[in-house]
Amino acid sequence: MRDLPRITITMGDPAGIGPEVILKTLLRDDVYQVCRPIVLGDINVLRMVSKRIEPLSFHIIKTPSEVTGSRGLVDIISISNLNKNLFIPGQPTINGGKAMVDYIVKAVDLIKDGQVSAMVTCPISKELMHKAGYRFDGHTELLAKLTNTKDYSMMMASERLRVSLATIHCALKEVPQRLNKGLILKTIRLTYRALEEDFAIKRPHVAIAGLNPHAGESGLFGQEDKEIIQPAVDEAKNDGLLVDGPFPADTIFYHAINGKFDAVVAMYHDQGLIPVKLLDFSDAVNITLGLPIVRTSVDHGTAYDIAGKGIANPSSLIAAIRMAVRIASARRKAQG
Repeated sequence: MRDLPRITITMGDPAGIGPEVILKTLLRDDVYQVCRPIVLGDINVLRMVSKRIEPLSFHIIKTPSEVTGSRGLVDIISISNLNKNLFIPGQPTINGGKAMVDYIVKAVDLIKDGQVSAMVTCPISKELMHKAGYRFDGHTELLAKLTNTKDYSMMMASERLRVSLATIHCALKEVPQRLNKGLILKTIRLTYRALEEDFAIKRPHVAIAGLNPHAGESGLFGQEDKEIIQPAVDEAKNDGLLVDGPFPADTIFYHAINGKFDAVVAMYHDQGLIPVKLLDFSDAVNITLGLPIVRTSVDHGTAYDIAGKGIANPSSLIAAIRMAVRIASARRKAQG
C-alpha cells in the first residue's frame, strides 16, 4: 500500500454529481489496488450524499501523509465548510462555486509540493465559475494559470481513441479566426510528446483532421486546410515527427480507431469529442497536455438534472483515476 501513488480527487461543484460519483468510486476495491485516493472537498456535503447512496466512514486529514488508503474509509481534506441546511443537490450557489475553485488550487499546491502524484477532477460549471468571480473558461485555463503554463491543450482519451484539440471552448464561428499555423503546430507537438512520455509509445503516429469538408478539397471548400493546417503538418514533419494530414474529418477517426494512428489532432471541440463520446461515453478521460503536473478529469459535466438522485455513473471517474496513475507512472519511469 505504501508504494501506491497518492492521487487527489477534487469534488467539483458540490451541487453537481461530483460528490456522488466520488463516493461510488471509493466503494470499489479495484481503485484502492492502484492508488491511495484523497478527496479534496467538503465533509458536510459528502456525508449528506453518502446517506443517499451507501453509508461510508470518513477520515478527515490535514496532509496527504495521513492517508490510510482503506476501502470504505474515505480520506478527505475538507477545504470548504458549506452550510448543510442550505445545500440542495442540483442547485448551484456562489459559495459552492468559490469552493470548487479552492479544491483545484489546493490540489495544484499539493502536487507542486510533491505530496501527491496527480490530480483527478470532477466536473465544474464554467458559468458558475464566472459568477463566483473567476474569469476562466474551465479547468484547463485555470490550471494553466496556476502552473504558469503557456502551451497547453486538451486531449480526450479512451481505450480506442485519443483526440487532442487545437481550439477548445469557443463559438464555432470563431474557430477559423483562431486557427493559425503556430497553434496547430503547438498542438501537434504537445500531442506527440504526451504519446511518448505519458503513454510510453515509441515513435507515435499522429493524424491531423482537416477543418473543412474533404479537408478543403484543394481550396474548393475553404482555404484553411491548404494555407494554415498543411504548413503546420509540413513543419512538424521537418522536425522529425511522424505526422500526416490534413485528412477529411469524416474518415480519419475510423482509421485511428482501427490502429493506423495513435492519436488525432482535431481543429475544434465537437469535431474531436463527438467520435470519442460516441465510442466510449462512460469511460473517456479528459487529459490536460503540456502541464508540469498530471491532471485527468471525467468527460462529463455537472449533470444538475440528476444530482442527488443516486443514478450518476462513476465509470468516467474510475477511468480518470486509472489514467492518472498510468501517466504518473510513465513520467516517473521516464525520469529514471
